[in-house]
Amino acid sequence: MAGRPLRVCFVAYRGNMRCGGQGVYLWHLARQLCALGHRVDVLVGPPYPDPMPFAHRVEELPNQQFWAKWFARDRRALLPHPSPLRVFEPLNFYELCASYLGFLPEPFAFSLRAFGALAHHVRRGDRYDLVHDVQCLGYGILGIRALGVPVVTTVHHPLSVDRRASFVRDRSFRDAIGTMTFYPIGMQSWVARRVDRVFTSSAASARQIADDFGVPGDRIAMVANGVATDVYRPDPSVERSDAEILCVGRASDPNKGIGTLIEALALLPKRARLTLVDDDHPDNPARKRAAELGCADRLHIAGRVPTDALVHLYRRATLVAVPSRYEGFGLPAAEAMACGTPVVATAAGALPEVVGVGGGGVLVPPDRPEALAKGIATLLEQPEARAELGARGRDRVVAAYAWPRVAEATAAVYADVVEEFRRAHPSRG
Repeated sequence: MAGRPLRVCFVAYRGNMRCGGQGVYLWHLARQLCALGHRVDVLVGPPYPDPMPFAHRVEELPNQQFWAKWFARDRRALLPHPSPLRVFEPLNFYELCASYLGFLPEPFAFSLRAFGALAHHVRRGDRYDLVHDVQCLGYGILGIRALGVPVVTTVHHPLSVDRRASFVRDRSFRDAIGTMTFYPIGMQSWVARRVDRVFTSSAASARQIADDFGVPGDRIAMVANGVATDVYRPDPSVERSDAEILCVGRASDPNKGIGTLIEALALLPKRARLTLVDDDHPDNPARKRAAELGCADRLHIAGRVPTDALVHLYRRATLVAVPSRYEGFGLPAAEAMACGTPVVATAAGALPEVVGVGGGGVLVPPDRPEALAKGIATLLEQPEARAELGARGRDRVVAAYAWPRVAEATAAVYADVVEEFRRAHPSRG
């Protein structure tokens, strides 16, 4: 079974590689599975992924993105163009009303669209060995399983983690009520307990899924995230700075610990500079906090940058800081080590696993600006130690997290799930 090519269909409610880890995971895993000889179809919602010429079929499912428009207060864009009456189509109308009431409607609506599309393909004669859901976990995913095909899902970390972080950010009872209603945790936990396997990327995330979603440990497959080590790699021609700290993360997300990093920056020598890859808007909380602490002149917010520019920033940086309160994996740490750049990270979530496997950095306690500043300052003063950590991190990340290895491990779990499903449902084989 392990060597037989499989027919796999991915369903992913967001596919763009620049809007989060879901799109990066989808694109690279699908490409490597195709390279291994498996046939891959993709059902995906907007923002849509980069071209996927390696896939057998890519079907872009519509979504009016009402929630994003409500959030941006872009009322004029709410009516579908050029056919405004399409707002009354059932799923469109549900998404509009749910967005207005403060719910996140995308996972549920997308799962029903994906179920409808996949049922159409099955009626037409298409057959799949397995369906792989990428962190949607809408009720429609169970409809897909009822079609007679095993379903696995990937959960990088449960939404309960984001909800707890949102409570930290809330400033009023009304904010807290909004947080309670926004995240579809009940739906996602219900579905997660009923699919055939839950993939996740770290032992820390596996424990969180078991605790918060109630998924039995033997139904969780711990297969690490991949890193595009052919893209994220050192380049000796790029001159490294001797005092540039790089951080990739959203200052608006309390889990990323950017506020702690800004406080650490204020404690560092004046020559230290911080480049933050985040939205460059006037209200960015990192800019406000740096101004309060008198270090705004040493903070540069680079905006959301394309992959080639991000790789250049990794290569140029003296070190990368990952000050998170929680990470289900910690992709910036792994990407930095793949580029031969040492990391100073907090001992939070999966970061001890990732940095420990890579061996390319040092760990400090979370939420401790003094400890973070000390860790950064120590490496700033030790170029030999930085070079040693960078070289070690690159070698170990390639061995542990290169996408071909991750795809092989994923396909092995697929084969086990398909065999288990056929033994349990012999009439569907």
